[in-house]
Amino acid sequence: MPENDPAPERQPQARRAAVVINPAKSGGPALQEAINRLCETQGWAEPLWLETTVEDPGTGQARQALDAGVDVVIAAGGDGTVRCVAEVLAGTGTPMGLVPLGTGNLLARNLGVDISDPVSACYDVFNGSEQAVDVVKARLDHSDDEQVFLVMAGLGYDAAIMADTVDALKDRMGWLAYVEAGIRKLPGKPVKARISIDGGEPVRRRIRSVMIGNCGRIMGGVEIFPDAKIDDGVLDLLILAPRGRLGWLGVVAGIFGRNKRETESVEYFQGKSAEITLEREQEFQLDGDHLGAGTHLAVTVEPDALKIRMSA
Repeated sequence: MPENDPAPERQPQARRAAVVINPAKSGGPALQEAINRLCETQGWAEPLWLETTVEDPGTGQARQALDAGVDVVIAAGGDGTVRCVAEVLAGTGTPMGLVPLGTGNLLARNLGVDISDPVSACYDVFNGSEQAVDVVKARLDHSDDEQVFLVMAGLGYDAAIMADTVDALKDRMGWLAYVEAGIRKLPGKPVKARISIDGGEPVRRRIRSVMIGNCGRIMGGVEIFPDAKIDDGVLDLLILAPRGRLGWLGVVAGIFGRNKRETESVEYFQGKSAEITLEREQEFQLDGDHLGAGTHLAVTVEPDALKIRMSA
């Protein structure tokens, strides 16, 4: 080549996504074909397609995506898939995208992601911008294994609902299946609890449920944590302590009424960490996934630990 000839310009390498997908939620190969076509039209390389399994619901696939050096890891499934992918990506700088395919899609609803059209949601990932959000680490019964959640954790009544929701009803009725389970689980005994915020002096209550929120909305669009923001570095704690036959009316008034904080059946707290100790085992859930039972839960917020790629 003559010395005066300019060096050929290097073509920029196309960005690439990995799709960690729950095949039970995808509805078949049509979605993969649609996302592949979308990548072509948006100038992205063919995505790395990684299906979850019963044995590995997303963490191993997310690690494989990181090892491949992709630009974004898309969690395509329900809240369980999202939580598993987030657990791996938190703190890495690699962003997560959301393609909601589940019943609850709690994080997607809180962030305003399109839950009606998976391909549209994927388009927003490819053409959106990054937003940093908080991640909450949870440790049940002093376990060596920390788990993360993005929306809500719970001990007691709310977790019992998740444990007892009928899958067949979820397929037919969506989130209304949780209402059916909630009605069945209303009878029950309170449990003595000690709750400490940011290492402070514990408050003692007889509770039916303790919920910790990183976002405001739960099933059916109910805003159960009115002050919660996913990027404020703060946890919102809700104690449900209904008393007597009319106690649940106080809970309803405390959650749905105008004066949310003015009821003895409902109390709200805020902090960066919390520790809950119960006198006997209660059911436990993270982002709608029932994960067993325990008597002790410790949670800590990790501010801005996860990047999410989504429409502005």
